[in-house]
Amino acid sequence: MDVAITLVLILALFALLGSGIWIGLALLGVGWMAMELFTPRAAGDAMAVTIWGASSSWTLTALPMFLWMGEILFRTRLSSDMFKGLAPWLESLPGRLLHVNVIGCTIFAAVSGSSAATCATIGKITLPELAKRGYPEGITFGTLAGAGTLGLLIPPSIIMIVYGVAAEVSIAKLFIGGVLPGLMLGLLFMGWIVVWALLNPGAVPPATERYSFGQKLYASRHLIPVVLLIALVLGSIYVGIATATEAAALGVVGSLVLAAAQGSLSWATFRDSLMGATRLYCMIALILAGSAFLTLSMGYIGLPRQLAEWIASLGLGQFGLLFGLMIFFIILGCFLDGISMVVLTIAVIQPTIVAAGIDLIWFGVFLVVVVEMAQITPPVGFNLFVLQGMTGKQLPWIARTALPAFALMMGAVGLLYAFPGLVTWLPQRMVG
Repeated sequence: MDVAITLVLILALFALLGSGIWIGLALLGVGWMAMELFTPRAAGDAMAVTIWGASSSWTLTALPMFLWMGEILFRTRLSSDMFKGLAPWLESLPGRLLHVNVIGCTIFAAVSGSSAATCATIGKITLPELAKRGYPEGITFGTLAGAGTLGLLIPPSIIMIVYGVAAEVSIAKLFIGGVLPGLMLGLLFMGWIVVWALLNPGAVPPATERYSFGQKLYASRHLIPVVLLIALVLGSIYVGIATATEAAALGVVGSLVLAAAQGSLSWATFRDSLMGATRLYCMIALILAGSAFLTLSMGYIGLPRQLAEWIASLGLGQFGLLFGLMIFFIILGCFLDGISMVVLTIAVIQPTIVAAGIDLIWFGVFLVVVVEMAQITPPVGFNLFVLQGMTGKQLPWIARTALPAFALMMGAVGLLYAFPGLVTWLPQRMVG
């Protein structure tokens, strides 16, 4: 009977999602169906209480703040300034200016929190510049698609806030735990560029300019504003003087000051950034509310407990459990966006993760890396959509160029499993 109920609800969910209805409303609809048909609890009362509880969390306040900060910076000259500051240092590396894709995405990820925003912002400046200089399109698109996913891993990360709220773990520790894995993944992407350039020496155009050390230092002045903003946000969390929510507020103030200093803060910029953040947050909040109600409904039916008992009966060790979950999330990521994946599954699998003795902070970073893979897997790969919308290239071609990045992320998951201290070392040394 329980299996039949589960199948009915899964089919109902996919039918609603396939119909094009908003994801949050689809989750609410399936939760209402489960509560109304299979439990004695009044669905309307439970829905009202659950949605209010999911929407009134103080921790969740960090989410619209970081979204607003990213929207403000999206409308400044930050990306073009980063290109000017980075390009002189990269002319001597194999692959040369291709590294701007990776380093630019790494830096912007530390002030954005959104994979799509990171990919779009850096892509707007690097794609025309690299095309003008004659860099091959395949490696240019592949590195940008892969490095754009760092917006999910390097703090402040929107999906980490969602996971922290859903799993009830410290968002500040999640943020700090994502720093080293994010830098590691960025280095893996740069290593891929170096190897590709060495194997294809004639594909990279020759250097157009030579810079002295003094000229490189002078060009680096363009990086000062973003470095100061990163230090303000992450430094305040790490030394214990601000929570994630307070650091988000500092980030908004800092980004407004940065925009004003650049001369790009106008009423139109302020209004557009605020409306953009509001629209995006409303979408995420509706998904979170729908997920909270669906989770409550599943709890009344007993599905999480039964699933945990079934997985426990398989006798899987930590490696087997994590490998199975990685495959599951990769498949799920072909059809759902990252936030929906997290909110749909975390309440169901969390008891099993805890029972297996897996640290929830470490698992959160592991989950984000796996969700990053979903950003470049068709048919629902957000970064692929962003690049297609910007350039008009075919989605399958863009997906093929990102395959090496997908393989590198698989390798990163293996490194996180082999060396869990990559995630846990910094959070254990946080002040306060």
